[in-house]
Amino acid sequence: MKVSLKWLEDYVDIKLAPEELAERLTIAGLEVGNIQTIGSTWDNVVIGEVIALNPHPNAERLKLATVNLGTEQVTTVCGAPNISLGQRVTFAHIGARLIDAHTGETILLKSAKIRGIVSEGMVCSEKELGLSDNHEEILVLPPEAPIGAALGDYLGDVIFDLDVTPNRPDCLSIISIAREIAALTGEPLRLPSIHWKELGESIDSFVSVDIADPDACPRYCASLITGIKIVSSPGWLQQRLNSCGMRPINNVVDVTNYVMLEYGQPLHAFDYHKLKGRQIIVRRAGNGETITTIDGTKHALTPDILVIADKEEAVAVAGIMGGLDSEVTDKTDTILLESANFNQATIRRGCSHLQLQSEASIRFDKGLNSELPLLPLKRATQLLLELAGDRAARGIIDVYPGKSEPKLILLTAREVKRLTGLKLNIDEIRKVLEALGFECQEGDSGSQISVSAPYWRGDIKCSADLVEEVVRIIGYEKIPITRLGSPLPQQESQLSPVAQQSNIKEKLRNILPGLGFQEILTYSLVSLEKLQKLSPKLELKIPPLKVANPMTREQEFLRTSLRAGLLSTLAHNQKFEQAGIRLFEIGKVFLPRGKDLPEEKEMLCAVLSSSRLELSWHTDKEMLDFFDAKAVVENLLNQLGLKASFNIGDDEILLPGRGANIIVEDDKVGIVGDVHPRVMQAFELSNNICLIEIDLKKLLTRLTRTKEYHPISRFPAVTRDIALVIDEQVNYRSVENIIQSFPLVTQITLFDLYRGKQIPEGKKSFAIRIIYQSPSHTLTDEEVDRTQEQMLNRLYQELGATLRD
Repeated sequence: MKVSLKWLEDYVDIKLAPEELAERLTIAGLEVGNIQTIGSTWDNVVIGEVIALNPHPNAERLKLATVNLGTEQVTTVCGAPNISLGQRVTFAHIGARLIDAHTGETILLKSAKIRGIVSEGMVCSEKELGLSDNHEEILVLPPEAPIGAALGDYLGDVIFDLDVTPNRPDCLSIISIAREIAALTGEPLRLPSIHWKELGESIDSFVSVDIADPDACPRYCASLITGIKIVSSPGWLQQRLNSCGMRPINNVVDVTNYVMLEYGQPLHAFDYHKLKGRQIIVRRAGNGETITTIDGTKHALTPDILVIADKEEAVAVAGIMGGLDSEVTDKTDTILLESANFNQATIRRGCSHLQLQSEASIRFDKGLNSELPLLPLKRATQLLLELAGDRAARGIIDVYPGKSEPKLILLTAREVKRLTGLKLNIDEIRKVLEALGFECQEGDSGSQISVSAPYWRGDIKCSADLVEEVVRIIGYEKIPITRLGSPLPQQESQLSPVAQQSNIKEKLRNILPGLGFQEILTYSLVSLEKLQKLSPKLELKIPPLKVANPMTREQEFLRTSLRAGLLSTLAHNQKFEQAGIRLFEIGKVFLPRGKDLPEEKEMLCAVLSSSRLELSWHTDKEMLDFFDAKAVVENLLNQLGLKASFNIGDDEILLPGRGANIIVEDDKVGIVGDVHPRVMQAFELSNNICLIEIDLKKLLTRLTRTKEYHPISRFPAVTRDIALVIDEQVNYRSVENIIQSFPLVTQITLFDLYRGKQIPEGKKSFAIRIIYQSPSHTLTDEEVDRTQEQMLNRLYQELGATLRD
């Protein structure tokens, strides 16, 4: 939003330097992205009047223009085709700094002899003054421009380029910015006086308005002006529009744009005689209906688009652009002026469908208050009567089906102190809010007020919003700085659950890339077909939640696991990458809970595929399997300070006999194993695929427990190898648990599994290396022998294990 300092000064006295004002606005939440100073280099440029125009004796296309500068008259050579007697023009003296029209560089104007005639100065174009790229014609000023005045005093200005946030559509208006400045500086705000004589017939005798869709159009206001004469706008109006980056067109269009910039309310002028049936209908477009907009483009409409129609057809796309058939032209003598409020979602959908955007749609898209349209309509009617029209019809049409009562918000000085620490009395709070246009009434006690937000502030919803208004005007720098009331948490267990969860996710994101994994992010919305692929039977145990208004069929349901997105991404990557691929994702899954909101669980899911080692001449191509994935889990949990164990799993996505549950401290926290071939086929995956899935919430409860310190023993360890013969159905975990139960055992490793002729049928052999170590003394052979004998006895009694011969 470009804002002219001169225009602002019509509404509020500004005593601050432009840079200081920009800083005050930025700190108050209205960021000034850029400051442009117009006329800072016009030191030797003044306003003059062309009083004589003679042909150049040596050139047909050149003329000798005599310019009255008030204190002197100067004759200069000019070749502009639009120069004529009586014009007010800009004249640059020798020594003026101008823009070279051909090179674009800044030059110092010197005396020059042009075709034998000395030219002591120059009548300037807009480009030479740095105002635009037009250099074919000279800049012609309004007739009221003062002769002899410095051009910098007349046309010079400071333009602030504001970055308006989406919640403040009111700041897309000059008056709202002026109001902010008035509140920040304590200066009074001057609003334009609006009045005119109603001399015509009642407007009801000319036109009627019907709103067929009140949800999309809560309010529609209109006035009617007759005796319109379409001419160019006066210089002051054109100057205001130019300063804000808008091109002047004619007096009617320029007034609607001027008031839109002034109040922030878009308006539209219809040629009244082109409206059929003397009727305006605000309705949804019909199927197959078309309209040609004022830019000459024909558009096909849909029922999602709101239109302004007469009795027969659409004459404008509501809130976006007018129709060509009802456009104001040079022959227009009566206009119907529209000022309405439209639903922002409706306007956004219309812009998206038609691929159209305008200054009006930008404002409606941000959400304007339905109380706004009437005052800008009155202001535009007044200006049109002054600049273009003869008389206005009596009255104004105001159809307002969406009217609602203003909401009162209770605010106390205690609430301001609670949220900001500022100790303000209620009178100070009231003064700030009233300066911003809020209506304040005394509450039941002397320390509270009831506040009603002004019609232009649709973003104010609660007392916290009011506190923000107070503190940004008083100044954020005045918020007191105090020490924390309690020390920062030193241990992870003292952190909040959100902080703890954030910490573990950060740790996982650091560990997994070190294990060869790459992180991916997938959509939380998936298709039903993709979820069904996760089951070999194409059935869903957990029915997912369906989105009410899905954008595509591929994003209809909330995911119940990360598996589908991860496997789909893996399948896509396998088409381009033959080497091993390791991917992981950390994200939320959504589990239905009846009529309640879904349970949102943070999960880790990872996949491994292809060969164990890179392709090489000296190694065979070995495919990854369950044990590689199991090793990843053990390594991951070990780096988190946890010890993993495993038991047989039955998750249907895993191949039976090749899947396991991940156990931490006797609690299942996830699964690991080979993906079922049918699931791989459904996702078009090749080679062997391993999957890991861990519930981060369950993992978190184990990580937050206090960890015990165990010093490294300074005494030597003793290593013993044993070979056990055991029944086929007994798993290694049972053996490991018994061996680990002895205090002197610090490490055990299974280094061989054998089934063969030397082993009885139905038996198998485990070769295990056991390391014994004491934290307090050097172990003797007798101690180790005694411990191992007790160990073998337990293994025999509980599992039937015997030493192999």
